[in-house]
Amino acid sequence: MACRNIAIEDTHGYFPNPNHYDEMISLGECRPHYQHIATWLGNTPLETLLLKRQQSEARFRQEGITFTVYGDNAGTERLIPFDMIPRIIPADEWAMMSKGCEQRIQALNAFLHDVYHEQHILKAGIIPTEQVLTNEHYQAVMKGLTLPHNIYAHIAGIDLVRHSDGTYYVLEDNLRTPSGVSYMLENRKMTERLFPDLIAQHKVLPVSHYPDYLKTTLLEASTVQGATIAVLTPGRFNSAFFEHAFLARSMGVNLVGGSDLVVKNEVVYMKTISGLQKVDVIYRRLDDDFIDPQVFNPNSMLGVAGLMSAYKAGNVILANAVGTGVADDKSIYPYVPDMIRFYLKEEPILQNVPTWQCRKPDHLSHVLANLPELVVKEAQGSGGYGMLIGPAATKAEIEDFRAKIIAEPAAYIAQPTLALSTCPTFVASGIAPRHLDLRPFVLSGKEVRLVAGGLTRVALKAGSLVVNSSQGGGTKDTWVLAE
Repeated sequence: MACRNIAIEDTHGYFPNPNHYDEMISLGECRPHYQHIATWLGNTPLETLLLKRQQSEARFRQEGITFTVYGDNAGTERLIPFDMIPRIIPADEWAMMSKGCEQRIQALNAFLHDVYHEQHILKAGIIPTEQVLTNEHYQAVMKGLTLPHNIYAHIAGIDLVRHSDGTYYVLEDNLRTPSGVSYMLENRKMTERLFPDLIAQHKVLPVSHYPDYLKTTLLEASTVQGATIAVLTPGRFNSAFFEHAFLARSMGVNLVGGSDLVVKNEVVYMKTISGLQKVDVIYRRLDDDFIDPQVFNPNSMLGVAGLMSAYKAGNVILANAVGTGVADDKSIYPYVPDMIRFYLKEEPILQNVPTWQCRKPDHLSHVLANLPELVVKEAQGSGGYGMLIGPAATKAEIEDFRAKIIAEPAAYIAQPTLALSTCPTFVASGIAPRHLDLRPFVLSGKEVRLVAGGLTRVALKAGSLVVNSSQGGGTKDTWVLAE
């Protein structure tokens, strides 16, 4: 049943750009899986939506659901904006995406094991050797260290975007300390609290079992029966501290800082009021440079002296493994489809965004000649920082970036400006289309596990393509429908 009248004429003037793929509207008609949402929007006054948003903000503030923005004079601690209009994914689309994410993480784990052991993919000339071995995230200390099940990235976040032709692309892989899963879980709880009748109208697959999946994955990483798990946090001033505490609490394990742990005879112990307790698995949420001052940054006050000796002795598991960053570097990203073919002997299910590597002279020439049309990123950047979005940049910004690229070409990659899909979003002007992406969370243990959906991030500024919360983006509940 078409819902032309509901979606276009009665849904508070919702008119998506026909040049972009809209998740709800196609050629003036509502997509079948958005029927109930379109009807709900058409029947719900904006004043009611405003009241519900105020209620959600009050609840998030009460529960301390915040994130940190560094270097912001307005203050670092803030609520992450939650948009109450869900993003809906039909079962067949999710089946394809989940299989694609599983395939991708299997290849990435195979790559990590390979580059720290036989280096077959480098010897085959598929990836330039210097691009891996001189990468700042390649950790020579990991060479020859074999991990249980050959798993390096136990937890991964795969960022997906949808182009104007409806095709999903992988925008980037997050393998070091991927964040955002707590917002996925809290968004679902908020939707169930605000709109129980609406969610009851849909057969929405659950996400609440993610902490159980995570705990199982961490237990499977260890050879110790009934292993003791701890979540290692940099501390309460870290941007994702809420998530660190949330996941530790949800799994029923201890949240620790570096000062809470000590290494004796290559074994890690947690300090408790009853004495020292052995720790078998550490879900660490701080970067390689800070985990052990005896091996990496000697000035680190966040890590644990001797942790790497215990790790290399096989007495503790670190999730994710040290050195995983070499696989999520944006200069390695273009080779992931080749990894899939090389290690799995399969064709990629999910495609990469076409990418130019400025380290290559012919790519550099193309990028410099087309800066106003491209998105340029730091190869090792994250959080939406260090980017140039050519179509939205001023001439001065473009020329400033041009100088940076010329000075250090290997530090940058470039991609075409994709027309990210849009979804109805409640903003100051009413219901309007806003661009979004999706981060499914992939857990690798004895098997690969995903909960249905992931974290949908939405750019709240009109026309913006930057969805990161640190750059003014918000989040949505993601509904994957059962068949």
